[in-house]
Amino acid sequence: MRKVALVGIGKIAVDQHVPAIAASPDWDLAATVSRSGKVEGVEAFTDFDAFLAARPDVEVISLCLPPQPRYAYAEKALRAGRHLMLEKPPGQTLAEVQALDRLAQAQGVTLYATWHSRMARGVAGARAWLEGKQVTRAHITWREDVRKWHPGQDWVFEPGGMGVFDPGINALSILTEILPAPVHVTAATLEFPANRATPIAARITFSGGVTADFDWRQEGPQTWDIDIETDAGPLALRHGGNTLLIGGKEAAAGPDGEYPALYARMAELVRSGARDVDIAPMVHVADAMTLGSRVSVAPFDF
Repeated sequence: MRKVALVGIGKIAVDQHVPAIAASPDWDLAATVSRSGKVEGVEAFTDFDAFLAARPDVEVISLCLPPQPRYAYAEKALRAGRHLMLEKPPGQTLAEVQALDRLAQAQGVTLYATWHSRMARGVAGARAWLEGKQVTRAHITWREDVRKWHPGQDWVFEPGGMGVFDPGINALSILTEILPAPVHVTAATLEFPANRATPIAARITFSGGVTADFDWRQEGPQTWDIDIETDAGPLALRHGGNTLLIGGKEAAAGPDGEYPALYARMAELVRSGARDVDIAPMVHVADAMTLGSRVSVAPFDF
């Protein structure tokens, strides 16, 4: 087993990362770094520099911080020769992630920019079925309640927090994984609350007949759907990619196993000395922000 440290002990770390590490035969959670969060029975640090100095034996770091402060921590980790796993999105900007990739290569360490939704149960099957087929139309409906998933976390609406693209990029990570040919953004409409710096909703048009509807104001049942029409019939992904329907019939389904799969992939990368840094989902977000028409909507508060 390899020792790993979790940096940033918030909701996503507690709900997903800690259980995934605990269940893995590859990893031993040896330390945490957080201003206030802790994991019972695990050595806790409040200062990242102090952790790096005190625990040279921990060769792998998993960063679960919000994207805004992440680059500074990631750069320090890589310069200290640690292998690094990044929660999505891997950074605030494309340039940040590209700089980290170059640094990881120079340092000879692993860098893994994770996209957890790509590990959903139906995604691999969707990619395999779509290979070689002609996509005639596709639509993403990704609507959820920001108050449920990010309660009181104002950083999501601050510059670098991405707003509704924080969940929307999960859909884009699936789209860029399964389509047999790449698409690009051609137009977008972005809804910004009057008191916020990032959008709460977005409608996007891509080339190839692909469209997307992202909204962070949905109450009640949440919607994470992708519908694709092809020359061989329809394909649909439901429940964030965990249910695959081909021709209206269920082809794959299962419980959430995304984060265990991420940690298994990280173990493979470290063993082989490889890197995995795909920025395609972030390119779509950047293009939507560049091309998008801004619409002001009602103020939003938690």
